[in-house]
Amino acid sequence: MKYIALLAGFLVFSSCASTLKTSYKKLSSAEKTWVVFHPFKAKRAYQISLEAERVKDSIGDTGIIGTDNNGGQLDAFKHSFWMARLTQGIGKRAANSLGKAHEKGNYQSFKKRQLEEGFLPDKPATEMDLHNNQVGISLGKQLDTTSKNKLIHEVIDAVETGKMRILMKDLNGNFLDCAKKRIPLDSLKGKWNTKKCLVPSDRTSP
Repeated sequence: MKYIALLAGFLVFSSCASTLKTSYKKLSSAEKTWVVFHPFKAKRAYQISLEAERVKDSIGDTGIIGTDNNGGQLDAFKHSFWMARLTQGIGKRAANSLGKAHEKGNYQSFKKRQLEEGFLPDKPATEMDLHNNQVGISLGKQLDTTSKNKLIHEVIDAVETGKMRILMKDLNGNFLDCAKKRIPLDSLKGKWNTKKCLVPSDRTSP
C-alpha cells in the first residue's frame, strides 16, 4: 500500500537506513511535504498505516465484505479504517491533510503512469477515496477512545449500510457507467476523467 511507504519518510530524519531513504524518495511532493511538516506525528501514522494494511488483509481473508480492493467494499473499508485510526492517533486535522496529500499524490502518479495497488488511479476512484476518508475521520472523531476491534466493526457496518462509496461493477467485475452499461477497458486506459459510477457501498450489484 503506497500510503505505508509514505510515512516511512519520517524515519529518514532519524535513520540512515537505505530502504527508508528509498521509500521517501518514491513519495509525491505532496506526501513529502506532509511528512516534513508532521515529523513527530508521521512516526505514529506510519505505525497505524502498517496496522491498517494488516487489518485490511485479514478482513479480505474472511470475505465478509468481499475481496475487491479496486473500487469495491474492501477498498472502501481500507480507506475509512485507515483514516479512523489516524484520527484517533494523530488528530482530525493531521489525518485529513494526510488523506488529501495521498490523493493528490495519486493524480501525480496518474500523470507519471505509476500504479497504485496494481491499478492506475483516476478521478472517480479518487473521489471515492476522499468520500470514504471523510467517513473514516468522522468515525474516528466520534469514537476517539474506542478499541481497534470495536472500530473495525463500526467501519464494516458503515460499509454495509451504504455510508461509504464504491464503484459500480457487474457480477463479473466489469466497471459500469451510471446507465449500468459496461465500460470497455480500452476507454479507461490513460484516462483521468472516466465514466466509472460512484454508488452507495451497500449496493453490490447493478
